[in-house]
Amino acid sequence: MPREQGRKLIAQNKRARHDYHIDDTYEAGLVLTGTEVKSLRAGRANLTDGYAHIRDGEVWLEGVHIPEYTQGTWTNHATRRPRKLLLHRREIGKLIGTMNESGWTIIPLSLYFKDGRAKVEIATARGKRTYDKRQALAKRDADREMERARVARFKRR
Repeated sequence: MPREQGRKLIAQNKRARHDYHIDDTYEAGLVLTGTEVKSLRAGRANLTDGYAHIRDGEVWLEGVHIPEYTQGTWTNHATRRPRKLLLHRREIGKLIGTMNESGWTIIPLSLYFKDGRAKVEIATARGKRTYDKRQALAKRDADREMERARVARFKRR
């Protein structure tokens, strides 16, 4: 049987870019059980309430919901259990340095399979204020209007 190639997206945290200013992104492996992998292969996961923290020099992913595998038995996993992230030591060192500053957090952006292995894209982020969110929405609306006007002008010619 041929080995999987490429990247298959499972879940994406769309609210993250709305609620946070994203700084650095990292790709990390996940330590998972068998039923978690099967549930992910079925395309079921939710990253909205997820965050990561550093404990004893290791990075742990909390609050990510991977539902129970439907054909699983008593060996099924807990849906919101902490999951260890696999990163290089220098990446963990950079994360520790960033987390020592006030106001920073680590959030998951997307969960995917890359060449058959489960990966999560995490980012160091700083929370946006309400007025920042309003400004971002207003800028996006203005950009859309300018694009519509540009397209309409070229259609008239």
